[in-house]
Amino acid sequence: MFKEDQMDKANKMHSHWDARCKKSFSKFPPRKERCTTVSDLPIKSIYTPEDIKEMDFAEDIGYPGFYPYTRGVQPTMYKGRLWTMRMFAGFGSAKDTNERFKYLVQQGQTGLSTAFDMPTLMGYDTGSTRAKGECGKCGVAIDTLADMEQLFDGLPVDKITTSMTINPPAAIIWAMYIAAAEKRGIPRAKLGGTIQNDMLKEFIAQKTFMCPPEESVRVVVDTIEFGAKEVPKWNTVSISGYHIREAGATAAQELAFTLYDGITYVEESIKRGLDVDAFAPRLSFFFNAHIDFFEEIAKYRAARRMWARFMKERFKATDPRSMLLRFHTQTAGCSLTAQQPYNNVVRTTTEALSAVLGGTQSLHTNSLDEVLALPTEHSVTIALRTQQILAEEIGVTNTIDPLGGSYFVEALTNKIEEEAMAYIDKMDDMGGMLAAIDNNYPQKEIADSAYRFQNQYDSGEQIMVGANKYETEDKVAVPLLEINQELENQQIEKLGRIKENRDNKLVDSSIDRLKEACAKDQNVMPYLLDCANTYCTLQEMCDAFRDVFGIYRDPGIF
Repeated sequence: MFKEDQMDKANKMHSHWDARCKKSFSKFPPRKERCTTVSDLPIKSIYTPEDIKEMDFAEDIGYPGFYPYTRGVQPTMYKGRLWTMRMFAGFGSAKDTNERFKYLVQQGQTGLSTAFDMPTLMGYDTGSTRAKGECGKCGVAIDTLADMEQLFDGLPVDKITTSMTINPPAAIIWAMYIAAAEKRGIPRAKLGGTIQNDMLKEFIAQKTFMCPPEESVRVVVDTIEFGAKEVPKWNTVSISGYHIREAGATAAQELAFTLYDGITYVEESIKRGLDVDAFAPRLSFFFNAHIDFFEEIAKYRAARRMWARFMKERFKATDPRSMLLRFHTQTAGCSLTAQQPYNNVVRTTTEALSAVLGGTQSLHTNSLDEVLALPTEHSVTIALRTQQILAEEIGVTNTIDPLGGSYFVEALTNKIEEEAMAYIDKMDDMGGMLAAIDNNYPQKEIADSAYRFQNQYDSGEQIMVGANKYETEDKVAVPLLEINQELENQQIEKLGRIKENRDNKLVDSSIDRLKEACAKDQNVMPYLLDCANTYCTLQEMCDAFRDVFGIYRDPGIF
């Protein structure tokens, strides 16, 4: 990166600077004995050409839109098109959430993002005894195609992309979405969006699982195969580091475990007989924007470079689109505090800025009240306005990758990649992610990291303003969104009417064909579409999976 005489001059200047610092520190000691990122990576007082002298510009940094994509996946990045502003929304009934979607679109949101309630996430109908008291509490309740039709009623799903954050029943929810669109005359080939559908990270971190790992991955590959052939604009899996980070992982762990999940889906799809360049361009990723500003920027840059190299060198992809790591970002829920909740606006703003400077394609900003309840219309508007101010007012979109070439950012990018690769090499030696999960390796690493952070928080080494420093006795009243308990009764009544009026013989035969497809290792997506169109319920389809594939129980290793 630098000529030898330039490095000699820089090193001499560094020596003079270091001497001055030591003299100054003798009068004013450093504020911290040990300075680290929030993930415990040591940070030096200053970074110089010495820290990146081994880097090759063309091979390691390059230009946006060109391999290795460190600086961005598109040549023009935000100079040509802003990131998608996709506020996570979902509560109560399909009608309630539909109204929130329309409100957000009117306020300038450019993509839909759907949260589902816990029964839906776990594959149970609202009327199930396992679902009692949970209807609509943390997202929207979806029992049948009728709910999906109501959820997106009046929204231009052929013109706006939709993200759906769901995992065990992801293929079922996607089938309902496709069926609802086709009933409106919108062909599946015109639909754009994403289903999260990342089961591996469920076993690692989030813990909403249904069937065993091998069978769960099989269904994910079914969606990848079906999407490549039938729904070409759809991202059939959003390989998610967000929940891994929320569970307590470091930035390097988030990066390593997420990318290795992606490697596993690629490997399994190739085993199915798919050409890597036929499906890899539609893989997408989902990362956490945590509180350590520069660490997050470096993490995103390292992620792009690592994925490009994996796809090119490990999987021999030849289509440049297969090498692009396109990702959605959500600001860190675990960084929000119930104490002094208006501080969360500042946290969310800086986290969102790190995602923008890191080159995200899509962004959700958390609302100030999300640590207490589902966001109100008022708080979610502030969160959306945060993105709009970043996009329109402060100038960070005027140039592409403005921190590229920074001694600190480039050195930190290299360090995070090095740490992440150590994890990846270890999982390669174990035999892959499924074997690592069976050995509880990523689970233990994340638990240890979470424990270290909690100890640092308890001791005051890790500061959270208003929670363990600058505390006050004042209680700030924040208006909260409450879900009416009567909603559950209404949803159960609606489900009962659908079951009475549908053709139950057709329902039974559809479920039988689905079970047969599961047992014979056929792609389940055509059968799920048939089930959706006959108004089979979510649980009826999930029960078919459970009956054939079995039910996974977490081993609970500590």
